[in-house]
Amino acid sequence: MPHREIVVNGRKTPPSLVDLCVNTAIDNLRYLGDVGETDLYLLDQILPHCTLDQLMHVEKSSQGRDLSQVTDNLWKKFYEKQFGKDKTEEVVRRMVKSKKTFKWIQLYEAKLEYIAEQEKEAAARFKQRYEKIDARKQSRQVQICTKVPPSKNKRGCFGGSGPGYNVSNVKSNLMKKSKVDYLNSNEMKNRAAMKRMASQTQRNSGCSSSMMRPAQFKGKDSASTSKPLKPTGRRF
Repeated sequence: MPHREIVVNGRKTPPSLVDLCVNTAIDNLRYLGDVGETDLYLLDQILPHCTLDQLMHVEKSSQGRDLSQVTDNLWKKFYEKQFGKDKTEEVVRRMVKSKKTFKWIQLYEAKLEYIAEQEKEAAARFKQRYEKIDARKQSRQVQICTKVPPSKNKRGCFGGSGPGYNVSNVKSNLMKKSKVDYLNSNEMKNRAAMKRMASQTQRNSGCSSSMMRPAQFKGKDSASTSKPLKPTGRRF
């Protein structure tokens, strides 16, 4: 920032030491923090050049120092710039109506907190609505049932026909379906039928052997009983 020169009687005079200090402070506002006991008339020349973040830093750093005499009007301008002229005038009307006065830095921070809370609630509502929509979509989707219903025939893997085969040890759903299809194939059905026929034949042969067994063990008693009996005489 160029140094200001004072013109006296048509002659330019160099800036005073105070002016040099003010100009230096303005050139280095990014380093400005606690202003301590700096006179208000000097701050009135320096602080209007601050950005919003720089002014907030000065306010927070200068603890125990009320700078509202200089900064209150600056905060009102920042409020109007960020939230609009209508909102600013509305705040003024409310303070006049309630007969209460607040610092504009307090009004600015309160407005930021209110907006943050509104955004948080809106995000929560949006998340809840999205979860409901997602749950509705999930409920409408076709679900493939991989559980095989139990078969009435409780035989083993090769003793039955139908969906009751033991596929619980197969982890993949695709492998389960392949194994069930294989067990339901004509080859497996023919093999099961042959096994049932062999079992039935074995049971029938067992029954025939047990029926013929008594006739093979007829001994002398049976031979003796075959002889004709002598007639006995009548006794009077």
